[in-house]
Order: sequence, then C-alpha cells, then structure tokens
Amino acid sequence: MTPAPSSAGDAPARRRSARQTRDRLARAALELFTARGFHGTTTPLIAARAGVAEGTIYRHFPSKEELLNEVFRAAVRAMAEPLKDANPDWPCRARLDFVADRWVATAKHDPNLVRLVFSQTFADVLDERSRTALRDLRGQIEQTIAAGKSAGAVRRGGADLWADVWLRLMLLVLERVAAGVWQPADSATTQVRQAAWDAIRTEASPAAPDAAVNPDPATGERS
Repeated sequence: MTPAPSSAGDAPARRRSARQTRDRLARAALELFTARGFHGTTTPLIAARAGVAEGTIYRHFPSKEELLNEVFRAAVRAMAEPLKDANPDWPCRARLDFVADRWVATAKHDPNLVRLVFSQTFADVLDERSRTALRDLRGQIEQTIAAGKSAGAVRRGGADLWADVWLRLMLLVLERVAAGVWQPADSATTQVRQAAWDAIRTEASPAAPDAAVNPDPATGERS
C-alpha cells in the first residue's frame, strides 16, 4: 500500500518536534561543555545526553563549534535580560541590584548558564558574533554605571573601570552561589554585593541596607 501523503496539519507538529530536539541538544551541550570543557565534550556524548542519534546534531548545527557558539549566545541573552528589564529611571544602585538579584537567582537555579558566560575557558572557541554579544553585555553594565556617574552616584573615573570592579566582585558571588558554597540570602553573599556597590559609589551616595531585595518596580526604591 502507498502511504497517505502528509497533511498540511502535520507541519506544525514537525516544527515543534524539531524545536524540542534542538532544545534538548542545546541543554545537553550546555551541561557537558561546562562540566567537561569544549575539547572534552564529544558529539557522541552530546547525542547520548540528549537521547538522539549523533547524526541528528548535524541536522541542527553545522559543527560542534557552532553548537557551542549558539548555546553561548543564548546564555548571554539570558544574562542580559535583567539589564533590559531594569527601569532606566531607577537610581543606579537600584538597577544594579535588580540585575544582581536576577543573576544570583540564575546562579542558584541554572548555574551552568553563569559558568558558560563568565568563564574564560571557551574564549578561543568563540566566534565574532559571540564575542560581540559578550561585549554588548558588558557595555550595558558600563552604560548603567555611566548613568549613575552622571547622576553623582558613582565616583569619578572611567565607567569601564568601575564596571570591571563591580563585575569582579559580583563574579565572586555568582561563582560561590553556582557552586552551592553560598546561598542567595547568606550574609557573605549580601556583604560582597554591598562591597561591590561601596567600591564604586561616591561618598555622598547612600549605602544600601544590608539586604538584597528587589526595588519597587514603580519607583526604583528599595523596601
């Protein structure tokens, strides 16, 4: 018997299935790359983790390098979301804390995202699009700090310098939380976050309370 031709209604189901397969491959790659490194992760390992045949990888990604870069850019977009969501009318400290709250939550619940974005391990494998995405992420932090400097909340000096200072202290928090050594509400987490702000604020800027809480979405004030 000749099989009946596929109906047009099958197309959405096929596309949904393809997206699900691609998502499984991306998740498997993220977990393996951050655990074993790029060179220690083989395509058979990725396929086995995703529950597909190895050849399926190449129907979605041209190469292992492209797979790494697509996963990396998706992770950068996830880490950039809080910077886009923060209200530009909020004070600098409120915007940075909003970002920090979301990043720390990510480090707790999806630590591999943090490990992929902020690790230097993959620097030699990143393509230009990925490097640009990472520069843009850092650029958004610099813009936030530059706005704070213009408002008199951040001390004199280059916004790039203070972005580096703030990021380095925040990365300590993210690394410890991702490793399960610290929890988001631990005093060490709060103290280092406070130190990140104290390192860049002017003497006239108020130090925030010793608690990491989201600013009020309407006013940007911390409760």
